[in-house]
Amino acid sequence: MYRIGIIGGGQLGKMMILDGKRLDCYFVILDPTPNCPAHSIADEHIVASFNDVNAFHRLAEKVDVVTYEFEHINVRALQKLEKEGYKVYPASQTLLYIQDKYRQKLWLRTHSFPVPEFMPIQHPQDMTEAGQRFGYPFVLKTCTGGYDGKGNAVVHRPDECQEAWKQLGAGQLPLMAEAHVPFIKEVSVLVCRNLSGDVKVFPVAENSHKDSILDETIVPARISRSCQEKAVEIARRAVQAFDAYGMLCIELFVTEEGDVLVNELAPRPHNSGHYTIEGCVTSQFENHIRAILGLPLGSTELLRPTVMKNLIGEQDKKAEVNGLAEAYEYGEVKVHIYGKEMVRKGRKMGHITVTDKSLDEALKKARYAHSRIKF
Repeated sequence: MYRIGIIGGGQLGKMMILDGKRLDCYFVILDPTPNCPAHSIADEHIVASFNDVNAFHRLAEKVDVVTYEFEHINVRALQKLEKEGYKVYPASQTLLYIQDKYRQKLWLRTHSFPVPEFMPIQHPQDMTEAGQRFGYPFVLKTCTGGYDGKGNAVVHRPDECQEAWKQLGAGQLPLMAEAHVPFIKEVSVLVCRNLSGDVKVFPVAENSHKDSILDETIVPARISRSCQEKAVEIARRAVQAFDAYGMLCIELFVTEEGDVLVNELAPRPHNSGHYTIEGCVTSQFENHIRAILGLPLGSTELLRPTVMKNLIGEQDKKAEVNGLAEAYEYGEVKVHIYGKEMVRKGRKMGHITVTDKSLDEALKKARYAHSRIKF
């Protein structure tokens, strides 16, 4: 029996466990929330902070390999585990380069990946220089900790610089500025690499966001063949450049001129890859488990056109799902409820996937089901 430790007990950890249980894997999770989504199906749950070095060690002692479901964790704790001989995938070195967005962009540029222009911001006056270099608007970002639009501020005019500086902590966190990219599509590519070095790339996904949170994923992406090939090649190169094992997600901008620029990377399964559960021969979660166990990877072929739509919280309240019967009116609809106890505005509570004979049909059914489900 394989024993796997997961740092994080959210929906990504839960979906890893669901796929890993087919191999009779034993799962230990580490998460500070007692009734987190993965708690009900994990074999053991260590309730501890993500900065608790001793808890990391207790987790590692119980399993054959440690992985994680999000990147905002203690890298030094992972480094300590590796020095003591425990297996951690993706490795701490991969996380170290990706966790800090400025370091990530430097690494990408050093390895000749196409990225938007960027610069560090250490003082408010640096933002004036950013405006002069990049023009307006430009994007101010926290280098660490940001997700789903949190940690980002768009600066449209010089007189907005001071407010953006204050909004993102007034220098308490390291900041960077990035040129605004006038993209026509946001896409992502999921790529997986196992311990033998075998690499599998999933189909390019087209993403749309609302309030900086992923709303819909459409596969295959409605972009040119040339742009698809560029995106796939970037993914193949990135997983090697960062020496990543397991899943890696590369978020990209596609411009009207046909350029493909790297936005951000995530060293784990990703929200935009949820479509793979029903849409592909092998899901991102199964391939992640296979990869970190040193097993051969499964086919990433798309079975049919697929749409994924997120279920996002609209107000703060206790979680109670309504409308499932109506949502299932179409037989192609698959609903995933994550099991979070409380709804929060902007919180991911679940998702809907539809595979169908055409994207138009899949979109229609996914949107209909989405309109029926309420928390």
